[in-house]
Amino acid sequence: MAIHERPRQSPGFHLPSFRGNGAAPASASESAVSAHSDTHAARAYTFASLRLLTGFVFLWAFLDKTFGLGYATPSGKGWADGGSPTKGFLSGVAAGPMESTFHSWAGDPWVNWLFMLGLLGVGVALVAGVALRFAAVAGTLMMAFMWLAEWPPAQHLSDGSPSMSSNPFVDYHLLYAVVLIALAVVSAGDTLGLGRLWARLPLIRGSHWLR
Repeated sequence: MAIHERPRQSPGFHLPSFRGNGAAPASASESAVSAHSDTHAARAYTFASLRLLTGFVFLWAFLDKTFGLGYATPSGKGWADGGSPTKGFLSGVAAGPMESTFHSWAGDPWVNWLFMLGLLGVGVALVAGVALRFAAVAGTLMMAFMWLAEWPPAQHLSDGSPSMSSNPFVDYHLLYAVVLIALAVVSAGDTLGLGRLWARLPLIRGSHWLR
């Protein structure tokens, strides 16, 4: 903020001076700029935190399914131990228009590889803050298939038992998809990530969809 020294007053009659009144608008303008800067920084760090947490969700799922860390995947049942990361989930699909299709895909090697590479790729991209647009597309496709597998609109399963669905449309797969898209739109990798460095690479500068 500029500080103006008041001129010395000399004896005699002087008209009122209004020069000092210009300081108030300048101060208000600087305060507005500062508030905008603080808001922008807070938003950037909020999205960066959301990106890192979401990335950890995907990476942890990959690690647990690969090595059987004893959480969703029991010890000794991991992909590295010969287990299938998709057989249990897809063979358990009990509602929806793709029920029989998912059953036929359950445990197939190509499905296992696509699913696991998707988890790893999206997780690494989010944590590093790079290729967020590509990760958003891949992650949204994964979430869409998992949404179809769980089929929230169903009130009853194919055997007639209650589905226990709490919402006919919105579930956590849809929320993850929206988060992935939002992170890509706001370039969340530029804060606490390698997004800016990634964007400077010659290949990326010519292919904005990889941004």
